[in-house]
Amino acid sequence: MRTFNVSRFLDSVRDAGLDGYMMVAGLLIVVTVLIMAVFAEFIAPYDPVKIVGMPVTPPSPKFPWGTDTIGRDVFSRVVYGSRTIMVVILMSTALSMLIGIPLGLISGYVGGSLDRVLSLIMDSIYAFPGLILAIAVAAMLGPGIYNTSISLAVVYIPTYFRMVRGQVLSLREQLFVEAARALGATDWRILRKYIFPNVFFIIAVVFSLNVADAILTEAGLSFLGLSVPAPTPDWGFDLKNGQRYFLSGKWWPVMFPGLMIILLALGFGLLGEGLNRMLGQKEVR
Repeated sequence: MRTFNVSRFLDSVRDAGLDGYMMVAGLLIVVTVLIMAVFAEFIAPYDPVKIVGMPVTPPSPKFPWGTDTIGRDVFSRVVYGSRTIMVVILMSTALSMLIGIPLGLISGYVGGSLDRVLSLIMDSIYAFPGLILAIAVAAMLGPGIYNTSISLAVVYIPTYFRMVRGQVLSLREQLFVEAARALGATDWRILRKYIFPNVFFIIAVVFSLNVADAILTEAGLSFLGLSVPAPTPDWGFDLKNGQRYFLSGKWWPVMFPGLMIILLALGFGLLGEGLNRMLGQKEVR
C-alpha cells in the first residue's frame, strides 16, 4: 500500500517551479476555508443568525469585522457562510460529475447515433450562459441548499461531458485499447480499467476550475435571492444586504463577504491552473 511522501511531494512542487507554487497556494486557501466550514462552531464567537449588537457597528475588539445591517456579527456569518457555500458547491459538483462523466465515457466510446444525440443535448445546454441558466433553474425549483445544488449541477454537466468525451474519442483508438479488445476484454472492462484511469487527471483539472466558476455563480444566485433562504449565513446574501450601505461609508458588511468569495474562487482557480500546467508539462515530456 502506497503512503503519501511529504518530501517527495515538496520536491515535485519545487521541480514544477511557479506552477507548483500556484497549486500549493490554491490548496492552502481551499484547505483553510474547508477548516472554517468544518469547525465553524469553534471559530465563530457568536450565533450567526442572532442579533448581538447595534446595526452596522464598525469593527471593534468586540466585533472584529463589525456587525451587519440588523446587528449580527459579520465575522461569525462569514465563518458559517463558508459551510453553506462549500456544501452547495461540493454537492452540485458531485451531482454534475455523477451524470456528466458516465455520459461522456459512454458517448465517446460507443459513438454513432447515441453520441450525436447526447452531444446535441449537451451542446444545447452549454449554449446558455451559465448564470442565466442557473437563474432559470433556481427560479423554477425555489430557494434551498438542495435546489441550488441542482441548478448549479445542470450548468456544469455539459462541461464534464465534453471534456471526458473528447478524451475518450482519442483514447479508444489507441493500441492498448485495441489490444485489450483483441484479448477478449468486455466494453465495460475496457472503460473501467483502461480508459477511465487515463481521463482521471483531466477530470481533476476540470473539477477545480469548475468549482471556481461555481462559487461566483452561487454568489450571484444568493445576491439575487435565489439561493438559500434567510437568515441562513451566505456570502452572496450578506453582500446584497450590505451593498445599500456601502456608499454611505459602511464598507465592512460588503468587504468581508466579498473578499471571501474572491479568495475562495482564486484558491480553486490557482489549484486548477497549477494542475493544468503541471499535467501539460508532463504530457509534453
